[in-house]
Order: sequence, then C-alpha cells, then structure tokens
Amino acid sequence: MSDLKFPAINYSALAPILILFGVACLGILLEAFVPRRLRHPVQLTVGLLGVVAAGVVVIRNAGARTLTAGDAVAIDGPTLFLQGSILLLGLLALLLIGERSVERGGAFVPHAAVVIDTPADREQQSGGGTTEVYPLTMFAMAGMLLFVAANDLLTMFIALEVFSLPLYLLCALARRRRLLSQEAAMKYFLLGAYASAFFLFGIALVYGFTVGASNGRGQGGGVDFGTIHAAVQNSSASPVLLFAGIAMVSIGLLFKAAAAPFHVWTPDVYQGAPTPVTGFMAACTKVAAFGGLLRVLYVGFSGAAWDFTPVLGAVAVLTMLVGAVLAVTQTDIKRLLAYSSVANAGYLLVGVLALSKDGLSSTMFYLVAYGFTVLAAFGVVTLVRDTDGEATHLSRWAGLGRRSPLYAGLFTFILLAFAGIPLTSGFTSKFAVFGAALDGGQTWLVIAGVLTSMVLAFPYLRVVVMMWLSEPGESTPAVAVPGWATGAAVTIGVAATLVLGVAPAPLLDLANGAAEFVR
Repeated sequence: MSDLKFPAINYSALAPILILFGVACLGILLEAFVPRRLRHPVQLTVGLLGVVAAGVVVIRNAGARTLTAGDAVAIDGPTLFLQGSILLLGLLALLLIGERSVERGGAFVPHAAVVIDTPADREQQSGGGTTEVYPLTMFAMAGMLLFVAANDLLTMFIALEVFSLPLYLLCALARRRRLLSQEAAMKYFLLGAYASAFFLFGIALVYGFTVGASNGRGQGGGVDFGTIHAAVQNSSASPVLLFAGIAMVSIGLLFKAAAAPFHVWTPDVYQGAPTPVTGFMAACTKVAAFGGLLRVLYVGFSGAAWDFTPVLGAVAVLTMLVGAVLAVTQTDIKRLLAYSSVANAGYLLVGVLALSKDGLSSTMFYLVAYGFTVLAAFGVVTLVRDTDGEATHLSRWAGLGRRSPLYAGLFTFILLAFAGIPLTSGFTSKFAVFGAALDGGQTWLVIAGVLTSMVLAFPYLRVVVMMWLSEPGESTPAVAVPGWATGAAVTIGVAATLVLGVAPAPLLDLANGAAEFVR
C-alpha cells in the first residue's frame, strides 16, 4: 500500500467544474425537499448563482497554465476562454429556460403570477418542462467545462457522456408537443450512442498505436495527449492504427459539432426539443464540441496534420454545402436554424483547419459570437406564439413586421448577422476564420465558405421579406410580452451581436492572448 501514489490535484483549477457539479447535486435535493410552488424560483436562483460563482473562479484563474489530476486535466488559455464562454452563454440559456409563461384567455402573463396546480395548467407551460430541467442543465454544463479541459481521451470520453446524457433527457421535456419531443430525444440518444461507441473504439486504436510506437524504448502506451503527440512525432510504427483512431475519434466529436454527414440528428432534435433547450444546445454544445476538437487536433495529433487536413477539409466543404442547400428548402423556423447551425459548423472547421494560432483564436471568437446570436434568435422564437403554442411554421411569420415591428426588427438584425452582413458579429467572425485559413494556405476552403455563404443568405432574406412585405393574416400570431429573463437574454444577445460587429477588437485580443495550449 505504501507504493501507491495518488495524483496531485489543483482544486483551484478544478473549482468551476466542482461548483457546477455541486450545484447540480444540490438541485436534485431541492427537487426532493422544496415544495412544488417554490421549486422554480429556488432552482433558478441557485442555478444562476452557481454559474456566476463558477465564472468568477474562471476569471480568477486567468493566466494559469498547469496540468492537474495526473495530467488528465489541462488548465490553459483555451480552456479558460472556452469555459468562460460556456458559462456566459449558459447563463443566458438559463434565463430562457427559466422564463415560463402560461396562456390565459389569449393573454400572456408571467408564470410567477400563477400557481400551477392541475395537470391541465401544467400542460400550458411553455418553458423547458418541469423544474428538473435545472439540475440537468447544471450537469450538462459541468460536463462541458470538463470536456474542454480534458487532456486525455478517456477523460474526454467521460466528460462527453456526462454532458450528453442530460441533453438527451432535456430534449424530451417539451409539454405541448410531447410525442415530437420524445421522438427527438430518442433519435438523439440512439445516434449519440453510436457516436460515443466510435469515439471509444477510436481511443482503443490510438492506445494500440502508442503501445506500438513505444516498443524498444522501455515505455508503455497511453491516451494522454502528451504521449500521443510524442508517439506521432517519433513513431516508426505502422500508421494504420493512428489514422483509424483519428477517424473514429473525429466522428464522435463531429457528431456533437453537427458536421455533415454526422448532422442528421440536428433538424429533428432542434425542432422537437423545447426551444430554450435548443438554444442551449446550439450555443454551449457547439463551444464544447469544437473546444474538444481543437485540443485533439492541435495538441494530440498535430504531428499528423498533413494526413488529416484533406479529409477534414472535405468534411468542412460538405458541411457548409449541406447546411446552405437544405436550409433553402425548410418551412419551419427551428429547422431553418438547425441547418444554419450545420453550415456554421462548416465555417468553424475552416478556422480549425488553419492549424495556427490565428486559426485557434478566430475559432474561439466565432464560437462566442455565434453563441450570442443563436441564443437571441431562439429567444425571439419563444415569443412568437398563439393559443396552440409557438408558431414555428414560416407561413405564420408572414406580416409579423406589421404586428410587432420591434421583435421583427430584432429578428431581422439576427438573420442579417447569420448571413454575415457587415457591422454584425457574423461578418466579423467569418472574416476572422477565413483570414486565418488564407494565411494557413487553405484557400480552397475559403472559396467554398464564401460561395455557400451566398447561398445561405437566401433563406434568411426570405424570412425577412415575409415578415415585412407580406400582409398579416388571421393566422399571423402575436408576440408575447417577454418577462424579465427572456427580455434580458434577447437584449444581451442582440447587443453582443452588434458590439462584436462594430468593435470586435477587445474579444479578438482576448482570444488571441488565450490561444496557446499547455503540453
């Protein structure tokens, strides 16, 4: 027993993750002991305080560069930047999730003013299900924080499951379209299980490669990124296991990033899940997925860049093309935003494949800018409602500019940002990743990105034309007066979209200063 050595743990570095795990566990206890009428405000308050506390610790850790927990967790610039992004975007998502309204006689009143006592009343909830949504969201966010900090593939796999399993449950919590929501959750779960199996099998193949690479040097294999990097750089072993391992690990990560051809879950899940949960996935899950992909490619497999870049480049082009073309055919606003998310995953891959410090910083900037915009978009979608719930069919949005000029104007600005119009964060972020790709010699990816951006602008502008140039009909819904939480989330998202388009320098400088991995 005296020979056992326990890894040194830097609890300060792990504090943001531990705080969210603790808040999630506390949320479970609150579900058991707090009366039903008090659960919503208590759970929302505890969740918001937990996210803020974790964010404060991330800020205090700024500048830290260390490996902890047996080198399984890396705390460095990209980790802290991405963790801060997840917490900030998660805070806005919590506000959307916490804004629950009920409909009484066609009017919209804050949920806090009404006590939900009967099954019929509970059926009228428009938010993301009942109060168990809060601990599930905390578990998902904690898993995301660990995922972007993971310094070996096994820790990354554990974190992947920790944030994936709550997401599967969150997708099934819609009350109005229960069957559609449960169907979406089942599809997400089954396809996610296959992706996780690919990821795990890829870990086994990479481990086999590192064992083969260490033969004759008295060293064992491993799945930490330092060992993998050394094996890739110095190995004379057969690269078959390496290439197969990279492919399978990438499949697991690209599935979460919603990159084609692993995107097929995206439109159904985005449509079926509660809209606030959809916004949470669109913003925070994308940050986590690309954070993991950046660390895998830039730290673990950087020595094999010459081999994986053409394949991932083809995936990026396919992703941009599929997202842009299929977005044109959509008649549901949530499915349109889903294919927009697919296309944006392709643009992010362009930045990733620059394989440089500029590529890393521009990708991180893009993730933050896109997260604010997409949360604001889904926040507006939650407000366009009638007596049957959210009106997501595009035909219902015709003439919305006449009914509610303010929110139609906000949504128009958001769509222009998605289209990459100047003076919005969409233009700045695309310019950043395309510029990094050009400097990295990936001109063909930039050309594909520009062309698909032109195609993708059409469905956005079609919605704008429908809202402003069509006459409102009897089926045109009203826009609910938002409560403080949704109003704050939409306002912050739109303001960030404008500020990052007009004055992006502070965030770009912050991302550039953080763009250095610890090895």
